[in-house]
Amino acid sequence: MHFKDRFQAGRFLAAKLNPYQARKDVVILALPRGGVEVGYEVAVALQAPLDVLVVRKVGLPGFPEMAVGALASGNIENISRETVERFQVSLSELQRVIVEERKELRRQEQFFRDDRPFPSIDNKVVILVDDGLATGHTMKAAIDSLRNHAPKEIVVAIPVGASDTYRLMTEGVNQVVCLLTPTDFVAVGGYYENFRQVDDDEVLMLLQKASENLPEHAQDSSHFAHETEKSTCDLPE
Repeated sequence: MHFKDRFQAGRFLAAKLNPYQARKDVVILALPRGGVEVGYEVAVALQAPLDVLVVRKVGLPGFPEMAVGALASGNIENISRETVERFQVSLSELQRVIVEERKELRRQEQFFRDDRPFPSIDNKVVILVDDGLATGHTMKAAIDSLRNHAPKEIVVAIPVGASDTYRLMTEGVNQVVCLLTPTDFVAVGGYYENFRQVDDDEVLMLLQKASENLPEHAQDSSHFAHETEKSTCDLPE
């Protein structure tokens, strides 16, 4: 099975999350950038506020696509020491990558929030959304970050995930909803016909667009519900 794009995957995922629809205690947090396209469809279907939890993959020095860990909001640092030792990565090289990724994490938080505080999730059900689960480093960092905010429940929702990573992820949260868990998983993008890059402007547009679709009961939970500047961008069908 392949998804047409992240928006379609989000609609399929939302159907599996139907028990959370129109609940006042539910907040959707998407991992930028690709996860926000999926999270947008989930938020609209569930009539829940959408926000972001910024995470950054820490790549192997010289091979940035190979993850050795991830960073998340709240000074969360989740590094696989086993991977670092296996590839004999020096601490100075690793620290250089971490410093650069931390700078980008702060830049994204500033761009997406513009000094807005992190959403209040105390005693809330948080649905964490991304476009896929490969090594699980970024999602694990996101979960660790959330625990600092005392949510009532953490639900991980992804369209596709490596079967081994999926099993590990179920141990740390209340529920994992995953549509596809192939045993021969190679890469997240392999399960999408269109897996284009998502830029910062589209993330911000989707956050604002999602707030326009919120019912009245959920608007107080959204930092974007009272934005005066509305987006006129069209979304894919």
